[in-house]
Amino acid sequence: MRVLGLMSGTSADGVDAVLASFRGPMRRPHWTIHSRASVAYPAALRDQIVAVGQGKPTSAAELLELGEALTEVQAQVALACDPDGSAQRVGCHGQTLWHRPPSGERAGNSWQLLHAQRLALRLNTPVVFDFRAADLALGGQGAPLVPAADAALLPPIGGWRALLNLGGIANLTLLPPRSGPEHDAPVLGWDCGPANTLLDLAVQHFSRGAKSFDAGGVWAAQGKADEALIARWLKEPYFQSRPPKSTGRELFGAADLQRRLQQMDHPQPADALATLTGFSAAVVAQDLQRGSPPLELLVAGGGARNASLMAELRRRCRGLSLRPLAELGIADSDREALAFALLAWWHHLGASGSLISVTGARQPSVLGICADPPGRSGRRP
Repeated sequence: MRVLGLMSGTSADGVDAVLASFRGPMRRPHWTIHSRASVAYPAALRDQIVAVGQGKPTSAAELLELGEALTEVQAQVALACDPDGSAQRVGCHGQTLWHRPPSGERAGNSWQLLHAQRLALRLNTPVVFDFRAADLALGGQGAPLVPAADAALLPPIGGWRALLNLGGIANLTLLPPRSGPEHDAPVLGWDCGPANTLLDLAVQHFSRGAKSFDAGGVWAAQGKADEALIARWLKEPYFQSRPPKSTGRELFGAADLQRRLQQMDHPQPADALATLTGFSAAVVAQDLQRGSPPLELLVAGGGARNASLMAELRRRCRGLSLRPLAELGIADSDREALAFALLAWWHHLGASGSLISVTGARQPSVLGICADPPGRSGRRP
C-alpha cells in the first residue's frame, strides 16, 4: 500500500513529506521510500505559529485562518511529493500548538492544528490525523509516537540500538538487541529535552530577527560553553525525572530561554550559543546512561546538520558509535514523516500504533482518525 506521510515538528520550520509503500508482515513490513519533499513555512507564518505556541493572545478568527494557512502548506508539500496522486492514504501529524503531558490526577492533552477534511478534499485521498488523542485518553503521554515505527522499520543488531531525533525537541528510541538475555525487553523512548528550540530562539534574539537558526552551528563554534552552568541545568526536575515523559515549547520556550540567559549574566552571543548547544548534547548524553548502554546512536532531524551540535554529541558520548540514520536509507528529514505514513497504514489495518512501554498508556490503541474526501466514505482499497 502506498501512503504519504506529512510531518511538521516543534521547530515549526515547515513540512516534510515522504511517499512510501508498505507490504508484508505488519510489525516488520517491507518498505520503500519512493519520493520526498519539503516546503518551508513563510517567515510570517512560522512566526505566528511560534507566537501562538508561546501564549500570544489570539482571536478565534486568527486561529481559524492559521489552520487554513497551515493546511495549505501541507497540501503543497503533499502535491510536490506525490504529483500523480498515487497514495491510497495520507498520514498527517498537523502542527502542534500546545502539548500538555499528564500530571498527577490531571489528564494529558495535545493540540495539532489541521483542517483534515479540507486536506482530504484537496488531495482526493483519505487523511489520517489526530494521532495522539487515543493514547492520551488512555492515560499515556501521547508522545513520542515514532519509537513504534522505529522498531518496525529498523532491524535489531547485536546490542541495544539508539535513535536520536534532533528537532525542536530531542527524543530517543532504544531498540533491544536481536539476541541475548535482553532481546525480549520492551522498546523504550522518551523526550530528552531541548534540541533546537532554545538554540533557534537564541539566534533570533541575538540577531534581532535577522536569522532564524545557527546554520551549521558556525556561530556557536566561535564561543565557549559554560560547563558549570550546563551541569547545574542537568539537575533540573525534568531531566532528573524518569520516563515515560514528553515535552515541548511549553516548557522549553521563550520564557525558559530568558531565564537561562539571565543565569549566564549578559553573555557574548557566541558563548551563549555554545552553552546552549553543549546543553542540548549533554541532555542526550545523560539520558543515554539510563539502563544498558547502546552500541550505536543513529541521528536524524534538522540538528543532525548542525556541525557544532554533532561535535558536542561525539565529545559527550564517548565510546558510542555515532552515525547518521541516512546511512540506513532514511534521510534527516524522512524519519518522522515515514513514521506517520506507517501509523496511517496501521490505522487502515486496524492495528495499534502505540507502545505502552514508551507512552505509559494503560493499553495499546489504534491511533488516528480518518477523514474521507467529502462525497466519499469507506476505506479506499
